[in-house]
Amino acid sequence: MIRAFGHDGNLPPGVHDATWSEFADRFGATSYRRGMLGGLRKALVCLRNAGCRIAYIDGSFATAKDVPNDFDACWDPIGVNLGLLDPALRTLTDGRVLQKLKYRGELFPMDGDADGNGMTFLQFFQVDKNSGLAKGIIRIDLGSLP
Repeated sequence: MIRAFGHDGNLPPGVHDATWSEFADRFGATSYRRGMLGGLRKALVCLRNAGCRIAYIDGSFATAKDVPNDFDACWDPIGVNLGLLDPALRTLTDGRVLQKLKYRGELFPMDGDADGNGMTFLQFFQVDKNSGLAKGIIRIDLGSLP
């Protein structure tokens, strides 16, 4: 179950487990958000088909913001066959333009260096970029994707 947003519009600190259906119901309340969900689902299916089992969702999409800028996600690379992965998901250069065009968000391996100082994306996504305070993210078991 995904907990209620805090006063700052973020999820409470920690990792919140959800099925795809729970996530889509909670964060797909508008047609704009549903369009973004379509791109995210497409990317997650690609990751699942390459052997990925878990993804973490962040960005303004995982907040109370009515019109999020995008989604950010990171994925567990254990068991992933990079040869089966869409090249757009392997390309982290050029501002991830290919990912943004194809999926409407950005996706990173969770153990990648997010800040140039060794903080992983999984850690980085759990810190509010404006306040520096801890915030929550969503963990989705990709086996729950329809």
